[in-house]
Amino acid sequence: MRAKFVGAALVALAALSVSAAEAQMRPAASVGSQIVDVPEQPGYVPSAAEEQLDPAYRRQPVYFRTNEPPGTIVIHTSERFLYLVQGDNRAIRYGIGVGRDGFQWSGLQKITRKAEWPDWRPPAEMIERQPYLPRFMAGGPGNPLGAAALYLGGTVYRIHGTNMPQTIGMAISSGCFRLVNGDVQDLYNRVPVGTKVVIRQAPTL
Repeated sequence: MRAKFVGAALVALAALSVSAAEAQMRPAASVGSQIVDVPEQPGYVPSAAEEQLDPAYRRQPVYFRTNEPPGTIVIHTSERFLYLVQGDNRAIRYGIGVGRDGFQWSGLQKITRKAEWPDWRPPAEMIERQPYLPRFMAGGPGNPLGAAALYLGGTVYRIHGTNMPQTIGMAISSGCFRLVNGDVQDLYNRVPVGTKVVIRQAPTL
């Protein structure tokens, strides 16, 4: 009986070791304290039902105390929200997906270019993690950049749409900020080139 117990324990331990090794090999996104695997899906077109966000991440007007002038975009990476300042301590809040661990950043930028249904060229870091990705993909409903992109300064980062609405609220990207297509189109129509963008990793106390 003891031998059977020890044998079963060794098998279970081996299975756990294999699972841990596999987890390290697969791309992972953090959702709160959870880690989930969500590889990019170029070419996938989400349904209207999939585009319906959890109520917590749906676009909505909110109270937002800030010294930034109306028209400024403020991104709170840790909260997974983008705020478009309206003035009088109000803002329009959008749920977003953000950079995975090691790809999150903060700073001050401006929108230097806008594009609808942009083409996609995955950065080298993303191709290294997911070598099956295409090196180029024309804009369209199945494009991972979604319906629009707002380019941030001279960086490789963008605020853009997505063909994977289930990733809103996750830390999965290579440093860009993603919104569902309806939200990125709304933002695109509200802000001009030259808009100030403030990126913060921690919420203001």
